[in-house]
Amino acid sequence: MYAQVHTAGLFGLNAFPVDVEIEASSGIESFDIVGLADASVRESRDRIRSAFRVTGVKFPKAKVLVNLAPADTKKTGSGFDLAITMALLRILEIVQDTSLEENAFFGEVALNGDIRPINGILPLTILAKKQGYKRVFVPAENAKEASCIRGIEVYGAGHIKDMILHFNDRAEMKPCEPYEPSDESFFSSLDFKDVKGQQSAKFALEIAAAGGHNALMIGSPGSGKSMLAKRIPSILPKMTFEESIEATNIHSVAGLVDKEQPLIIRRPFRSPHHTVSTAGLAGGGGIPKPGEVSLAHGGVLFLDELPEFSRQALELLRQPLEDKKVTIARAAGSVTYPCSFMLIAAMNPCPCGYFGSPGGRCKCSMKQIHTYLSKISGPLLDRFDLHVDVPSVDYSELSSDMAEEPSEAVRQRVQAARDIQNRRFEGTPVTCNANITPDLMKEVCVMTDKAKDMLGKVFDKMGLSARAYDKILKVARTLADMAGREVIDSKDIAAAVQFRSLDRKYWSV
Repeated sequence: MYAQVHTAGLFGLNAFPVDVEIEASSGIESFDIVGLADASVRESRDRIRSAFRVTGVKFPKAKVLVNLAPADTKKTGSGFDLAITMALLRILEIVQDTSLEENAFFGEVALNGDIRPINGILPLTILAKKQGYKRVFVPAENAKEASCIRGIEVYGAGHIKDMILHFNDRAEMKPCEPYEPSDESFFSSLDFKDVKGQQSAKFALEIAAAGGHNALMIGSPGSGKSMLAKRIPSILPKMTFEESIEATNIHSVAGLVDKEQPLIIRRPFRSPHHTVSTAGLAGGGGIPKPGEVSLAHGGVLFLDELPEFSRQALELLRQPLEDKKVTIARAAGSVTYPCSFMLIAAMNPCPCGYFGSPGGRCKCSMKQIHTYLSKISGPLLDRFDLHVDVPSVDYSELSSDMAEEPSEAVRQRVQAARDIQNRRFEGTPVTCNANITPDLMKEVCVMTDKAKDMLGKVFDKMGLSARAYDKILKVARTLADMAGREVIDSKDIAAAVQFRSLDRKYWSV
């Protein structure tokens, strides 16, 4: 007897269709799985046998062969259990519903017959929809996540008995309602109004948010660098549905999706410790999992105490910052994860943290300062669009009763600037000014004659690189958007250059 059931496999973010073909014939009783299945897939034989015994289903006394097609693609993980179970129930004629072929099945089967959740249910559901299946059956705990995808019915099952009863029309399961996020969950609860003073730093971070620019904050300990960075998501624009799905896909594969609020609608904010390994940052493992740079996709990657990170980890960031993707190659194949994020970093200017502060508090020697700052290479420093000085806060500012501007007011200005960029880049892969491609630079970054002269003088005097030139132009474009100007003015160039001068102040010592 022969049956076929549909499911899918996952390698990185790449979901691929898999057909579970099963054939039972007379012969010595056996249960074999072929089709390049790894150990976790082959172990499903024991899980399913146990689940059948507990449920009261007699396992077929026959030679049972399961093929996971295509047979030349490696299959990993326990997500094939439910599909194999349904194929077995079909050849046992316990499930006689001929509509099985219209559905896809994902889930792990426990020894007692429970259907357990798996990682990566969102990309699997997206593939099922593309393949034209009408329904997907997933573990009950994954159902809300799968229901984020419109246009396909999602059924959440808690036990294989539920499947048997449903397909025999004895206790029909109801499809899940599509998940709708609540309005109040879009933005972070942290607010810029909690930060006293630091108006220049706040303005710099507003520019960064408006154009998607990378920013490096340099200042003495306790000046509020980390506090400012943690509030950046509160001023970033609301994520579009497409951005939410992209971010949720990555977190789903990593197993980091909240079961109650599965769709990521807040901009991700990732802040790895400085002891993070290169694999933890970029991703890795035998079956490559996404790292911090990918988990920050669509949001912010914050590196506090930047010089304390290993040189390897910091230099690894250079290519993802340019390409907006990271490729991890392993023997089993290569996986590419998207990683379009804002890099926000904070650091002290010297080991004690007080170099350049008034009062002569710094006790570090010039050699110590040079050694400390040299941990940040020139090429990495060049990739920061904005260099932000964060001085110590005065007592008068800390003790002031004056209300600070809330994040909502800043976010409205940021959103207005992003709306201009959305209209400008409509129909192109560019999403914000920070990502302007070389072929669009001349068309998008139009300057007045005065602005051209100023930038030319600055370029020669400061000895800027071609990358620094582009960064200044992009920041100036954002400043012009914030001011509602079509053409970049000399004021925009002057402000953009001002935010590129700290490398001369500190790295020239």
